[in-house]
Amino acid sequence: MISLARTDTSIVGQWWWTVDRWTLVAIIALMGFGAVLMLAASPAAAGRIGLGEFQLAGRQLLYMPFAAMAVIGLSLLTPRSIRRLAVIGLLVGIVLLLLTLLVGGETKGATRWLSLLGLSLQPSEFVKPCFAVTAAWMFAAERSGAGIPGTSIAAALWLIVVTLLLMQPDIGQAFLLSAVWAAQFFLAGLSLLWVGLMAVAALVAMTAAYFLFPHVAQRINGFLDPASRDSYQIERSIEAFTNGGLLGRGPGEGTVKIHLPDAHSDFIFAVAGEELGLIACLMIVGLFAFIVLRGLARLLQENDLFILLAVSGLLVQFGLQALINMASSLHLMPTKGMTLPFISYGGSSLMALGAGMGMLLALTRRRVGLWGES
Repeated sequence: MISLARTDTSIVGQWWWTVDRWTLVAIIALMGFGAVLMLAASPAAAGRIGLGEFQLAGRQLLYMPFAAMAVIGLSLLTPRSIRRLAVIGLLVGIVLLLLTLLVGGETKGATRWLSLLGLSLQPSEFVKPCFAVTAAWMFAAERSGAGIPGTSIAAALWLIVVTLLLMQPDIGQAFLLSAVWAAQFFLAGLSLLWVGLMAVAALVAMTAAYFLFPHVAQRINGFLDPASRDSYQIERSIEAFTNGGLLGRGPGEGTVKIHLPDAHSDFIFAVAGEELGLIACLMIVGLFAFIVLRGLARLLQENDLFILLAVSGLLVQFGLQALINMASSLHLMPTKGMTLPFISYGGSSLMALGAGMGMLLALTRRRVGLWGES
């Protein structure tokens, strides 16, 4: 049995005593819920598209160890290495977003996927964590007194990425990335005048999206007036929560997933509601809340502006994505095709979330006496 003493100065020893182990445990727990729910929800979806009963689950379970390795591997890095990796990742991601528009396959009216080395890749998923860290670096550089126009660079990067996302179109990812950027801008010292202007710009953007993108209008109209459009999926989702009750019917015993087309992805929280029940759903919500609040708590004594902004951006992205997915399943907001972190089906989402959480763990490590770089 290997024992790691506090005096162990190896890379692994230093990592073990400085990383936030509670957050790491919460991430692993979410992956555990994801594995159980994928085995329960994916067979029906696989049958509908002509695949083997557990083919989708097998794919997802194959990605999980790699996502876990991304979490642990990136958490070993220093803040400077995370910063460099994020910049490289963002630049590569922008190139891949361009390629997606040029040669990507169209699915349900959107061009979001790129076939690369026989794998389907969604570049926008990997762009999100890299953008959060890079934008944080730029905002911090602006205030470092080095004469770097970091705010202008961060704004230009945001404009480029959001434009590419809107061209796909992917309104949800564009909104999520914009929320991260706005939160970081605010924390970096945004004046009240700019706060007001950004609020007005957000209202204008949402109004424009309603009139420019028919699917956005349909979803908003359907939320406000379910009779105005096909509300089949949301009705089945609510039915699943009703059927599950407090303790659920048991893993694999649910029936709504047979009739719910996106039960393994956008509506997997509904499968959790029917098969695992209210208590398990509250546990899942609690894990998401714990990760976000725990991350924010570790920033209370943080003096490095880059780390404060980067971690805040990663937490906003993670927490808001989970909130949007769960709220959509409960009909608390218009439906939006966004994965539930570490639980919904999707290799790109799983790997990108692993990278993002690995970056977060690296940046929130206790650094006193470990390294002088940030």
